Amino acid sequence: MLRRSYDALGKFEWGLAAIGGGVCLLGILGLTVLTVFGRYVLHTDLIPGAFNMIESVLFPIMVFWGLPLAHREATFPRLEILDGVMKGSVGKLVAGLVLLIEVCVYAIVAYYCARYALKSFETARAVQIGTGTWPAWPVAAMAPIAFALMLVEAVRLCLRDFRAALARGA
Repeated sequence: MLRRSYDALGKFEWGLAAIGGGVCLLGILGLTVLTVFGRYVLHTDLIPGAFNMIESVLFPIMVFWGLPLAHREATFPRLEILDGVMKGSVGKLVAGLVLLIEVCVYAIVAYYCARYALKSFETARAVQIGTGTWPAWPVAAMAPIAFALMLVEAVRLCLRDFRAALARGA
């Protein structure tokens, strides 16, 4: 049951990164090409606020949707520098303690990101795009979701290392 939930979470993270992040990247590329074409060929701004769309919406969403998968696949920087130096149960215990610190950091970041997203929703915080504004809370909501998913993975890894340390020590 737990394994199926973990696999389903992995598929969800893959979907966020591959499909959601890919669509954002495609949008960034399209907006950039159209903006440059309009500016240098047609001498006009084809999409007013395209830079703000990229900077305030598409790029943050692309990054936050890619973070959990990058963490799961170990391409996100981790604090595993002592794993190679220390061997056996002591190495696993130290790795578990380092991961416990990582869990605390992700929990704090997720908490404050969630507070910021909630405050953005409550105060109707907006992002200026061209001459209009868009609500900022949908983008702000992506950060706590991303860090919560990374927190789940870090807790799993922490428990794995503590179990391995206790199994070797016994």
